[in-house]
Amino acid sequence: MNAIEFPWLTAIILLPLVAALAIPLIPDKEGRTIRWYGLGVAIADFALMIYAFWYKYDFQSSRLQLVENYPWVPQLGLHWAVGVDGLSMPLLLLTGLINTLAIFAAWKVTTKPRLFYGLMLAMYSAQLGVFVAQDLLLFFLMWEIELVPVYLLISIWGGQNRRYAATKFILYTAAASIFILIAGFAMAFSGDTITFDMAALGMKEYPKTLELLVYAGFLIAFGVKLPIFPLHTWLPDAHGEASAPGSMILAGVLLKMGGYAVIRFNVEMLPNAHVTFAPVLAVLGVVNIVYGACCAFAQTNLKRRLAYSSIAHMGFVLIGIASYTELGISGAVLQMVSHGLIAASLFFLSGVTYDRTHTLMMDKMGGMAKVMPKTFALFTIGSMASLALPGMSGFVGELMVFLGIATSDVYSSSFKVVVVLLSAVGVILTPIYLLSMLRQVFYGEQSQELHLDAVISDVKPREIFITACLLLPIIGIGFYPKLATQTYDVKAVELAAHARQVLPVVAHQQPSSLYSRIFSAPTLANSQFESSINISE
Repeated sequence: MNAIEFPWLTAIILLPLVAALAIPLIPDKEGRTIRWYGLGVAIADFALMIYAFWYKYDFQSSRLQLVENYPWVPQLGLHWAVGVDGLSMPLLLLTGLINTLAIFAAWKVTTKPRLFYGLMLAMYSAQLGVFVAQDLLLFFLMWEIELVPVYLLISIWGGQNRRYAATKFILYTAAASIFILIAGFAMAFSGDTITFDMAALGMKEYPKTLELLVYAGFLIAFGVKLPIFPLHTWLPDAHGEASAPGSMILAGVLLKMGGYAVIRFNVEMLPNAHVTFAPVLAVLGVVNIVYGACCAFAQTNLKRRLAYSSIAHMGFVLIGIASYTELGISGAVLQMVSHGLIAASLFFLSGVTYDRTHTLMMDKMGGMAKVMPKTFALFTIGSMASLALPGMSGFVGELMVFLGIATSDVYSSSFKVVVVLLSAVGVILTPIYLLSMLRQVFYGEQSQELHLDAVISDVKPREIFITACLLLPIIGIGFYPKLATQTYDVKAVELAAHARQVLPVVAHQQPSSLYSRIFSAPTLANSQFESSINISE
């Protein structure tokens, strides 16, 4: 088999899984060999990913690339169909980076190391599969496989209330997965042909009511993972109890799976229903931003504050998706990449702080800047990125979303003003709760229980390296956004055009609908549609 025919994506997906299955055969009593093995596999897979995309991927094409399609279970219509485009490629790289660093962050895990690293590698494999699957059943399978390692990682290596948090996580996500299956089967069996190929499903014509119901089902399923208010309540509990590596992956990758799936399924495959639901997404995005920021400010647990911050930041993704502009969709993807890096760094540093203090309660910390100056500096950089300081990736992503929704000709001026102003309230609240967090943890009243001078030590070289690997791309993208945007610009243009092309048809079919009276898009599109008819006549 020559290099052109090499199954790059299959190798990238299966390498961590096969390596995980081999862990029980490795002789190791203390776990040292296992951790080096796990880290080596993660690095090798990430390197393979970079090589494949650097030499085999065309950044100027929006089509699926590195496509592989093999019959797997023909009786069920299940195919091993994988491919990558501008939407999935940056998220694959993000997944590879964060999983590799999370495994390195778990260097001190001594409880059941074989099981721990096996679960980490299996989860890594399933996450990669979600982003490249082009068969609906394969997507669902990867989505489900990923849930089990997360549940076990929280329930075994989590905090005091780990079993409650893990059970809540699995109940929410498993229940939501039912909607993927129901909506997927409804699409597959609609029409004259039965297929699970996602490209073919996107080309089908669906009855209006069915498409709306399918869209709603997918939105619920992916909204739990994103998460969207009010389907978010599992996230603070999961973050509050998960170990630092688990939180890195939860915030850095799992939430992005929800955002990716909304774009891939709801926008790309169901554009007619997206016309109806897009304003709803914008409103939910505003609710996420304001609600998440307000709840974050009320938290005294360090990781729960960061968890609510994640809910707020993912609201910008929803607004960008709803914008109907190239800039807004591009900003949504950049926001996912940026937040993955920022959240992973902050949750890792919160784990570093917990290792020294054995508490996550901010009122039990205080005065730590004088004994942990390097940690304070790194935490400050991560917080500045999270509050969207210019020069950081968070600023670029949020600015693109704001400009995308503000310049959209789809919505009325009053609607856009309300969305932008309320979102700006969340942006104003973000520095308040982040800076107050820094002040309380590092410059607050010193807790006598910590014995800072005798016990607390600053970050080690390994911890500095992990944080630097996350902060450097944050700063790099902040100063030169093209580092990230060039990987998906062409795809963002195609997505925006694909979503907009159905507006005239929907507007003509519903000239007196509620949206045509409130939002400018159906009215404008309707006039354009009628003009095109008159011209053709």
